[in-house]
Amino acid sequence: MSQFSELSYLVIDVDGTLTDAGIYYDEHGNELKKFCTKDAAGFFAAKAIGIKTVVLTGRECVATARRMSDLKVDHVFQNVKDKQSFLLSFMEDNQLSKEQLGYIGDDLNDLLPMQLAGFKACPADSCEEIKRIADYVSTVNGGHGAVREIIEHALRASGDWDSLVEKIYGGV
Repeated sequence: MSQFSELSYLVIDVDGTLTDAGIYYDEHGNELKKFCTKDAAGFFAAKAIGIKTVVLTGRECVATARRMSDLKVDHVFQNVKDKQSFLLSFMEDNQLSKEQLGYIGDDLNDLLPMQLAGFKACPADSCEEIKRIADYVSTVNGGHGAVREIIEHALRASGDWDSLVEKIYGGV
């Protein structure tokens, strides 16, 4: 997990990673998603150690924008069909090396962009191709706190989790 401590940015997919991959529509055609509130602690811990969060998704949804605003995500990019090309440009624009980038994703559309990252992780129910390249596979499924569990696991391994909990929440 030492590569996690070198990160400047953490890229996180939405569907299947921050959600259970379900897409719900109401009677008016609005798209709804269910996010796990437990993931917030992971986002806040990453921010507390100076890691910027980037949400990168192939779909566009008002619910995603709203939740990412609540989580104070640094960059939200929706409706990105070619994540690899987008991420290459993002890395160039921000002068990022592979070692400075982490990626949490779950499915085939994350396979190529994940390979650009120095730290790769995924939920427990990710596809096999993603699990094979991941540095860490969560014990939790997507949409059930997997992002928090991944970040917590990495910060516990580096010895930073307890001090961050103290800093953010005032106690362990």
